[in-house]
Amino acid sequence: MKYKGHSIHDVLEMTADEALNFFADQRNIVRRLRYLSRTGLGYVRLGQPATTLSGGEAQRLKLASHMAAGGKEKLLFVFDEPTVGLHFEDIRKLLSCFQSLVDAGHTVLVVEHNLDVIKYADYVVDLGPEQGEEGGHVVAAGTPEQIARSKGSHTGRFLREVLERDAVEAAR
Repeated sequence: MKYKGHSIHDVLEMTADEALNFFADQRNIVRRLRYLSRTGLGYVRLGQPATTLSGGEAQRLKLASHMAAGGKEKLLFVFDEPTVGLHFEDIRKLLSCFQSLVDAGHTVLVVEHNLDVIKYADYVVDLGPEQGEEGGHVVAAGTPEQIARSKGSHTGRFLREVLERDAVEAAR
């Protein structure tokens, strides 16, 4: 059996982005596939086993699934280092998805070390000051700008540099 000249095998070998074009006239299919692309997973093959996905990809797949389902219940989403290994463009897509969740009334908690992500947070809790037994204490809490001004925060010191760099670039 074939659909538009393609077998089931052919379709399962398509990436989500390719399938978006292939099924452009199938609104229900496109609606679900669009979220894979929005979360930066447009390269994933439709037949790819979930066990071959990285931890970050698996988190984004769950996010895309939730967004496609369009549930009305307000939820807490917890993401653990979701940007590890991502290209900046994929990080931008992920941040846009996070904002969509917040705009829909959900709460998004992200455990992250990427300063280019932290700077977009509404509220940051900086734990430390070191690792292991020397860590786990609240060093600073507040907006990214407040963290950047915190004297005892390692994160704040580096975040300050990122915020200053962005301010210089914005002034250009």
